[in-house]
Amino acid sequence: MALHILTIVHVIISLLAIASGFVVMAAMVRGEARHPWTAFFLAMTVATSATGFLFPIKGFTPALAFGVISLIVLGLAIHAWRAKCLEGGWRKTYLINALFAQYLNVFVLVVQSFQKVPFLKALAPTQSEPPFGIAQGVVLAGFGWAGVLALRRRRVIA
Repeated sequence: MALHILTIVHVIISLLAIASGFVVMAAMVRGEARHPWTAFFLAMTVATSATGFLFPIKGFTPALAFGVISLIVLGLAIHAWRAKCLEGGWRKTYLINALFAQYLNVFVLVVQSFQKVPFLKALAPTQSEPPFGIAQGVVLAGFGWAGVLALRRRRVIA
C-alpha cells in the first residue's frame, strides 16, 4: 500500500516537473532566463529525483544513475540561478543544466510510456525497436534545438 502511494506521489511530482519545465523551457527559448515558474520547476525536478530513491533498491540501475546525474545537474542549475544570479558564464551554466534536467525527465517519460501504455509497448516491447529509438531521437533533437535557441537568444553563443 505504501509503495502504491509513493508511486502515485512520484508520478504526480514528475508530471508537475515536466509540465512546468516546458513552461520554463519556452521562456528560455524566448530569451527569458528568469521566469516565475523556474523555482517550481527546479523544486519539482529535485523532488522527482529524490522520491525516486525511496523505491526499493535492488542493485545499481539506470534509474538510479539518472537520479544521481539529475541531482548533480540540478545542483549546478540552482547554484547558477540562485547563488550566482546568472551572471557571466553562470547564465550558460544554468541554461544548459536546466534544459538537461528537463531532458532527463522527458527521456524517462518516454521510457515509462513505452513500458506502460499498451499501444506503445506493442510497438517496442523491449525498447530496442525502431519506434522507441525514433521517439527518443525526436526528443533529443527537440531539446538540442531548444538549447541552441535559448543560448543564442541570450547571446551566450554566436
